[in-house]
Amino acid sequence: MNDSGESRQSVVSAGIKTIGLIVLFIALLFVPAGGFDWIEGWLFFLAFLISVGALVIWGYRKRPDLMRERSAPGENVKRWDQVIMGIYSLMLVVLLVTAALDSGRFSWSSPSLLTYIFGWTGLFLSLGLVWWTFKVNPYLSEQVRIQDDRGHQVVSDGPYQYVRHPMYVGIIVVVFCVPLVLGSYWALLPAGMIAGLFIIRTALEDRTLFEELAGYPEYSERVRYRLLPFVW
Repeated sequence: MNDSGESRQSVVSAGIKTIGLIVLFIALLFVPAGGFDWIEGWLFFLAFLISVGALVIWGYRKRPDLMRERSAPGENVKRWDQVIMGIYSLMLVVLLVTAALDSGRFSWSSPSLLTYIFGWTGLFLSLGLVWWTFKVNPYLSEQVRIQDDRGHQVVSDGPYQYVRHPMYVGIIVVVFCVPLVLGSYWALLPAGMIAGLFIIRTALEDRTLFEELAGYPEYSERVRYRLLPFVW
């Protein structure tokens, strides 16, 4: 198959995957909420739809090779990462269902206006960091692997000047902000578990890059912090 054929196939695959995510999100949010009159759920769903849609469109216009990698990583994915991401997917479901049951159906939490303001502000800022990371790093795979087939190199521009894993910073902030924009304090519990998973993933990926990616030890000497400047 030629490059244009592969590109079309990747776009179709991404479209199907995106539609599947949309249907899944609607089910996870509104079925446990007991109906479609949950305003927080709709606002979050629209934010998710716009941000993911914009990223997919931008990716296939500007970085089609990266989008192909993210939709179908190579064969040398680390086994431990497959386990971590499987647990992450499960905990993300738990987070959304918990928030829907809490805020959408039973009103266990009593969030203030400040909670929503803080959540939406953090969500937009963290999504901006995720977007910046996408623009800078052409090797931003969904799975941990050394991409020798794509000429994998160290990226040190943009947010990588400040921390070695800015994508994970963005994801961790996102998962803590989602319960707040949905109006659920109980959903902060699975959010904390997801954050712990990504801290573990950061440490394991950092060790992998240090051992297997040329130039990474030198980069880690220049940028000493993995996730939080001056801390770790």
